[in-house]
Amino acid sequence: MIAVVYSGSRTAFWKLTQNGQVVAHCNTSGINPTFVDSKMLLQILNKKVVLVNNAENIKKIYFFAAGASSPDRKEELSKTLSSFFRYSKVFVEDDLFGAAKAACYDKPGIVGMLGSGSHCAYFDGKKPLKNNFGLGYILGDEGSSNYFGKMLLKDFLSEKLPADLEAKFIGNYNLDRPQILERIYNKPQANIFLTSFFEFFTQNIDHEYIIKLIDSGFEKYFQTYILPTVERYGKEDIHFVGKVASELEERLQLTAEKHQLKIKTIIKEPILNLLKHYTN
Repeated sequence: MIAVVYSGSRTAFWKLTQNGQVVAHCNTSGINPTFVDSKMLLQILNKKVVLVNNAENIKKIYFFAAGASSPDRKEELSKTLSSFFRYSKVFVEDDLFGAAKAACYDKPGIVGMLGSGSHCAYFDGKKPLKNNFGLGYILGDEGSSNYFGKMLLKDFLSEKLPADLEAKFIGNYNLDRPQILERIYNKPQANIFLTSFFEFFTQNIDHEYIIKLIDSGFEKYFQTYILPTVERYGKEDIHFVGKVASELEERLQLTAEKHQLKIKTIIKEPILNLLKHYTN
């Protein structure tokens, strides 16, 4: 049995296969080694009956996780997974590697990630090449769901939301200033809290304020990530991976067209392509 796992900071998608066929699947909370330590990871795994029941049957795990970018974090994550899946060989890479493989397989291209976080890299057909992106939800992540959540909360707290959207926000979330600031500054996993407001954007996608906020976020993303990558590597095929890219595809395509660029593919769930690649 082979397990393929793709984890953002919010959700981890698990697919278990036998002889090329999916025999079980489940989702867990996100497994980002920046925020999830070994003890917490084992708690997450032990809560899933599917994983507990199949732990000894899995012989290989291909695990792609947000935050698994350094050798130390990869090693720690691999060690903890090996202690739970005792008979399995574990291969750990970061989510950018997984996104690049899902989008390009073994061909070169530019891969943009727009999900709970954001990133971009040139993929040479074997690995994403190193760059200075990936600064996380505090210093970076332009155009991601936690970025949009941050902008929404900032305008709400500054009383800059249009009246109709303010009423909807209060009705949907019933949050006040002290609760929001407490959740962001004094509680763990503030990044997950910020991503939880993304549905507000999809629910109000036709509102002028929402459109302007999305377009502004995508423009910052292109200026920070895509345009420097295109300038360095040329107009290679551009691919996008992630929920934000998929659900806001129309606005993303318009931003690309503004810069005379064309997006070749947009993949919402990279786990499906990774499954084909690693189990065939």
